[in-house]
Amino acid sequence: MAVPTLCIADGIYPTAFFYRNSVRRLTSVAHDRFTNPKFGIDGRLRNGPKVTATVNPYTYTEAAQPEERKSLTDFLVEARDFVRSDGGDGGPPRWFSPLECGARAPESPLLLYLPGIDGTGLGLIRQHKRLGEIFDIWCLHFPVTDRTPARDLVKLIERTVRSEYFRLPKRPIYIVGESIGACLALDVAASNPDIDLVLILANPVTRVNNFMLQPLSSLLEILPDGVPSFLEENFRFEQGELSTPCISSSRRQMRCRDFFIYSISKMGFQCQDLVQITANCIGGGLLGDLFATSVNLPTLARIFPKDTLLWKLQLLKSASASAKSHMYTVKAQTLILLSGRDQWLLNKEDIEKLHCTLPNCEVRKFENYGQLLFLEDGVDLVTIIKCTYYYRRGKLLDYVSDFILPTPFELKEYEESQRLLTAITSPVFLSTLDNGTVVRSLAGIPSEGPVLYVGNHMLLGTELRPAAIHFLKEKNILLRGLAHPVMFAKKYGSKLPDMHMFDSVRMIGAVPVSNINFYKLLRSKAHVVLYPGGVREALHRKGEVYKLFWPEHSEFVRTASKFGTKIIPFGVVGEDDLCEVVFDYNDQMKIPFLKNLIKELSQDSTYLRNGEEGEVGNQDLHMPGIVPKMPGRFYVYFGKPIYTEGREDELNDKEKAHEVYLQVKSEVERCMTYLKIKREGDPYRNILARSLYHFSHGFSSQVPTFDLRNQ
Repeated sequence: MAVPTLCIADGIYPTAFFYRNSVRRLTSVAHDRFTNPKFGIDGRLRNGPKVTATVNPYTYTEAAQPEERKSLTDFLVEARDFVRSDGGDGGPPRWFSPLECGARAPESPLLLYLPGIDGTGLGLIRQHKRLGEIFDIWCLHFPVTDRTPARDLVKLIERTVRSEYFRLPKRPIYIVGESIGACLALDVAASNPDIDLVLILANPVTRVNNFMLQPLSSLLEILPDGVPSFLEENFRFEQGELSTPCISSSRRQMRCRDFFIYSISKMGFQCQDLVQITANCIGGGLLGDLFATSVNLPTLARIFPKDTLLWKLQLLKSASASAKSHMYTVKAQTLILLSGRDQWLLNKEDIEKLHCTLPNCEVRKFENYGQLLFLEDGVDLVTIIKCTYYYRRGKLLDYVSDFILPTPFELKEYEESQRLLTAITSPVFLSTLDNGTVVRSLAGIPSEGPVLYVGNHMLLGTELRPAAIHFLKEKNILLRGLAHPVMFAKKYGSKLPDMHMFDSVRMIGAVPVSNINFYKLLRSKAHVVLYPGGVREALHRKGEVYKLFWPEHSEFVRTASKFGTKIIPFGVVGEDDLCEVVFDYNDQMKIPFLKNLIKELSQDSTYLRNGEEGEVGNQDLHMPGIVPKMPGRFYVYFGKPIYTEGREDELNDKEKAHEVYLQVKSEVERCMTYLKIKREGDPYRNILARSLYHFSHGFSSQVPTFDLRNQ
């Protein structure tokens, strides 16, 4: 018999709610595959030692694979141990902590998991390993025979929340809930507005779809008891190690429906219409994937005996009704995760209402996944939390110390999303050695921070994404780009772009531009990218390619000198070989509809450069109209570092700092001029020439560029 790697809590707070007769399972925890996540920019855990890497983990991301996770088989095997065949799984609801979550980073916040309709508490089993590295995880288990009403479940959870918050008042408490659990989480948050809660709700049901639920309830009423015995005796199904059939989703659902209808008919029921409706619901949605493998049925039948399933449906109704009535008082930060298909329990209108009602809420939709979201192959909750910047260990999010470095597989996925841009632009990266030699590599880039990269913005900031990938793969350096706040917050109903469009940018290290974030990044010895031209430069007008829109004065030099920062000017060219602006800001402001839209977008966003006048202060948001060209090539040239170490007193003088500022600006212009001249001699500037080279030398080969010997 397989032994599940989890421990039923016994004697751990809150003792009043733990099942006193539960068995403490003694199993070992394998630590050989555990790797502490790197917080901050330089691999430092808060209050911990520096983590030094001898091998760049990002060099060969092509071979990177997602971390090994438990499977649906493990879920059923461990659920079977909870739901014992002798019917002994009784007692009140209780918390347990999975053993594979035993090794976690310092100061990890508490995460409470509230299960869905299955009640096992194992809904996060495929997420346990990664979540356990950054959270202290407690899962709530509802025994099959438990009939605790929703209001008492809320009280149970509240006691745990209040006790843990009293113990660690400076840390947030995360509550992850599915369906029923999501409703309970909303109720708890509504009753405790003074506690710092972060809600992550998968498919929350704030109003039950009775049209789809009523046929299922009616069918359950007429089903006989003892279905597990019936399945084993009549169909010879025995629960064992499961094999996942390699069949399509449609065939699995068809087999599920056929078996369900056949089994009901074999028991003597002729209500074919009712059976067909309910079979379609189950086969295509909530439990379709589980029912599709016949050997799962005995365990599933014990998790969902007739009376228990009827009770869970009633619990769902009462919990959703309570959550709907209380959601107006919820103040907690909330992330709603929605499955894109088979939503027979959810109402789209209610989700929209929930989104607009909660003051601090974001929604992410996963189009190709079903009801059991956390058990899906392609869903990684840790990655979702990282992309949305929902991970924090204090009262407020710290974009520096709370940041978790991307894994090699996450970088691989990000690289895949940028593959088209990289393929058509074939970026060339040049750097300058200490002796002034220009080389085609990042050899001239210092490995130790803090380093500040100051350069020009191309249209829409297209240059930073391939640069971020290149720095990680070649130098194991994460670039922290100071980005516009529009990428990090959006008011409900605003016409600004949806936040999910910037998820990958946040995951790769983007930070909202602000003085405090800039200061913290340099203090942590980060590699920071700064664009003094900002939005005005990234959304330039016709005829303004490579024109700088920098403020007359800047404070970045004095701030950089406080930490001995190395300032590296850089220039980027290639936009004019990729596209041309044909419908710019000036054209759009002549059209009343677009003029009003631009004003609305700018008002909804955080306005920067309030103290600047003229074009530099014009930070209005809009989307320029462009036409593509035959793709050329991107060129990025990093100049020689300007050292500020030991010059803090000197550069504290505004005039001296301004001289360095003008020096940086002059170097950026020189880098752009150098690239514009040298690219004329690049035989592979055109995409056709590069394509021929790839065909003859392989698509993984590096395409040559202009001769660097004559500088």
